[in-house]
Formats: sequence, structure tokens, C-alpha cells
Amino acid sequence: MTDIQHFPLSIVGAKVSEQQIDVSSPFDGQLIATVATADGDDVNQALETAHALFDNRDGWLSVERRLAILERAMEIMTEQAEELAIGSAHEGGKPLLDSKVEIVRCIDSIRICADALRNDTCKPVPMGLNPASQHRFTIMNKEPIGVVVAVSAFNHPLNLIAHQVGPAIAAGCPVIVKPAENTPLSCFRLVEIFHQAGLPEAWCQVILPKSHQHSEALVTDPRVAFFSFIGSARVGWYLRSKLAPGTRCALEHGGVAPVIMAADANLDTAIPALAKGGFYHAGQVCVSVQRIYVHESIARDVAERLASAGNKMVVGDPLSDQTEVGPLIRPSEVERVDSWVQQAVDAGAELLSGGQILPNNCYTPTVLFNPPADSNVSVSEIFGPVVCVYPFSDLDQAIASANSLDVAFQASVYSDNIDTAMYVSDRLDASAVMVNEHTAFRVDWMPFAGLRQSGLGTGGIPYTLEDMQVEKMIVITSKAIR
Repeated sequence: MTDIQHFPLSIVGAKVSEQQIDVSSPFDGQLIATVATADGDDVNQALETAHALFDNRDGWLSVERRLAILERAMEIMTEQAEELAIGSAHEGGKPLLDSKVEIVRCIDSIRICADALRNDTCKPVPMGLNPASQHRFTIMNKEPIGVVVAVSAFNHPLNLIAHQVGPAIAAGCPVIVKPAENTPLSCFRLVEIFHQAGLPEAWCQVILPKSHQHSEALVTDPRVAFFSFIGSARVGWYLRSKLAPGTRCALEHGGVAPVIMAADANLDTAIPALAKGGFYHAGQVCVSVQRIYVHESIARDVAERLASAGNKMVVGDPLSDQTEVGPLIRPSEVERVDSWVQQAVDAGAELLSGGQILPNNCYTPTVLFNPPADSNVSVSEIFGPVVCVYPFSDLDQAIASANSLDVAFQASVYSDNIDTAMYVSDRLDASAVMVNEHTAFRVDWMPFAGLRQSGLGTGGIPYTLEDMQVEKMIVITSKAIR
């Protein structure tokens, strides 16, 4: 992959941009491509184009056409699966084996969009229940909410875009998508696939604004009906506070995912799952396993077995099919993760494995035993290949510790006793609790919701499709209606 490709503005009617950014591999710094950036005029042009499409109701895409686009996009993605996986691994650093899984998920996400659209129904509103509603019946329809602006993250550069753009297409919304600057190429390729599948270019535009101010102008414009954000809580909540009156939104941030392991947990199945859930994509997952509270009778054994599992993982080139843990996305992230680990060790945590910076933005899978409760690794999302193990003697205190932060997303409990598993599940502050499974488990049709500072609204394709639609009721009056 030595050719340097240039991606121009994907904005209908925009002038040729003279400014661009470089997109480089996070592993070796190799320049992969250049991407044109958008100024204020370009942002306005994208919004004007999208808003004009929505205003022209006679030009809305029919359900039949939307289904055909989604189905054809699946076919094209299947044909290009290997190329898409390699491109995603190259720009984002997720190991090729996992990137291939992401492509399969992405194709399935588009299928779920089509299935959700096929089965999209409205609950009828009854009439004739009192004298005022006699001789009437209702027709309930769903319409697109309007222009969607989607801002996405780097860590799943194809499937996150599918989760934001796919439902917009299914709903019939014009959509403007801003990918992460580190991983925009997969977004461009997926949107091009939608265009090849029959989606008119104006219905999905890709934009990389030149500055934060231009990005804010895009998101906060009153022509935006729905704002979809996947990324940091700091940015997401800030942008939400600036939205124009009437703009709806969904925010997906991160957590500091807790796991509770009872004394009777099956370690032979738990350890491989927790190692995968903690070190997958170098921990750069919003529901990555981070805090593991383990009964004191097995805590040391769990920590040492996790450390051993991490030590056996192959760390390195994401384009190698042998690699299990790739690089972090930027050098600054490697430095931050390492500083947090060293701070925890200096404060009394026991370093059982890892804790080393490797070449090419890689970091060794790291296990910390009993770090202080107020250390960064205990209270903030690490977003790196680091898991922490804390021994406990009292189950209720472990639950209280798991619930002690202002973030809440997915959690898990390991126990072979159904009563213990249900007791913990009922008391964990989380939108989803996995029993005998790691916290990062997800399928693309299930609800996926951060609570409190972890997000707003519910992700998952059927739920996002619902957010991007409005129900319209038509009441018909006729004396012929009983």
C-alpha cells in the first residue's frame, strides 16, 4: 500500500479545497492518503444541499429505493471485504483479524438497517372511544426527522459509520458525516459504496472541517434536525450544550467498565474472555474491561492468570494476521497511558505485567493489582491495554465501588450461582450487565446506551432508526365511519 491517494471534498457544489490533512498509519507513521478539508463556505454548502433535499418532499427517497440501496451496499461490501479490512487496519491500527470481524459486522449492520425498515410500524391510535372521537380513524406514518449530522470516532472506522449513516439512509434523512481525522478513509470508502449502490451523492456527504470552530458551526446550525455523536464526553456534552433549539441528539461516550467476580467464577472461561475484553484493539473501546473486582480468595490467581494471558499476546503490526494487539492511535495516547500506569504504581499498585512502551506506538498489555481507588486508572477511562484487579471480601462493597463513578455503560458479573449473578446484575449501575461474559460484548441490533456522563439516548441500529424518524398522525373524519 504505497500509493498516496487523495480524497477531495465530498460536498455537492463545493469548490476545490486547497487545504488538506495527511492520514498516516498509527503503527509506522507511513503516509497513506491526503484528505481535503472544508472551510466555512463548504460547511454552509453541505448544509444547504442537505436541507434543500429535505425541504423538497416530492424528491424524498421511497422506502423501496432505500431498501434497494441498502441491499446493494451489502453486496458491494461483501465483494470488497478483504480490501476494506486491510484499509481499516492500516489507518486505524486495529489488528487485521479483528478488522475482518468488523467488516462482517458492518455488512450485518446494513442488513439490520434494511430489516428494521421492513418491519418499521406505528402503533395505531384508536378513535371512537368517546363522543368527541366518533366517526374518525387514524393513519400513522413515519417520516424522516430532517438533516442528520453524524460525528464519529476512530476506533471502529467502518462499523460506527454504518451505525450512524445506515439508519439515516433507512429513515430517508439527508446525512452529513464527519469521520475522525485519524481514520477518515474507511468512511469515504463506505459512503462511496452507498453511492455506488444507488444513493444520490447529495444524500450523504462526508466533511472534514478545517477547525473546531467550523465543526461546531456544522453541528449547531439550526438546519440540523438530529445530531449523532460518538466520541469523548467532554466534546459531546459541550456540543450538546450549543445545539440549536429543536435539534435532537444522541451521544455515545465511554465508561470505566466494571466486572465483579464471585468466588465461584469459572476461571477457565473467564480469563480468556476478560483478556480479550480488556486488550482488544489495545483497549481502545468504550466498554473495554477496566476495573475487575474479584473475591479475595481468587483475586491473586485471577490477576496473575490475566497477566500471563496478556504476556502471551502478539503485539505489533496490525497488518500481520498474527497480531492480537496493535498500536494506540497517537504517540500522545501512548504517553498518557504510560503516565497513568506509572502514577498508579508509584501510589502503591502492583505491576504484574506490561507497563512498557514499545516501538511504533504500541504498549504492552498491562495488569495492575489493587491500584488506589482515586488513581486515574480507577476513576477515568484508560482507553489503552490496561486492566485493574481489586480484591474484595464484601460483595455489596464491591458493587458500591463499581457504582461509584459518574459514568455508567456496560458491566459484567462472573458467577456459577444464578442467585449471585442476578443479585449483582440487579444492583449494578449499568445499561447492560453481561453474565459470565466480558463487558465489551455487543451485537448490532441490541440497545447500547451510556448512562449519566457516558451518553444520552440509546444506540443500536433499530433505536437509532427510531430517533431519526418522526411519527405523523392523519385523522380522517367521515360519517360513514362507525
